[in-house]
Amino acid sequence: MSDVLETPVSLSERGAKQIAKILSKEEAGTVLRIAVIGGGCSGFQYTFNLEGEAPEEDDLVLTRDGAIVHIDQMSLEFLAGSEIDYSDELIGASFQIKNPNAQSACGCGTSFSV
Repeated sequence: MSDVLETPVSLSERGAKQIAKILSKEEAGTVLRIAVIGGGCSGFQYTFNLEGEAPEEDDLVLTRDGAIVHIDQMSLEFLAGSEIDYSDELIGASFQIKNPNAQSACGCGTSFSV
């Protein structure tokens, strides 16, 4: 019997499919790095960058349906319990982070406060 560890950040099916689609057009070994940095109109903001590097030793590595996402430990403190999703609606398409730690967010959804 093995213990099942809960992942601190999850990747939705829609999010994984869109990330895999983007990565399929990049060089082999390219991954998506999601990080939280200071700034934005609410205090912190999410960044999304494509990179071809191996994960850092303490990175969380999420994989699902061909998508690979790296998240650093400092960002995980702000993202614990979050879901990375993708929304494609008439008003626009974008990645959405459903973050239970965010007390408020800006209208564009890329910055938040805790």
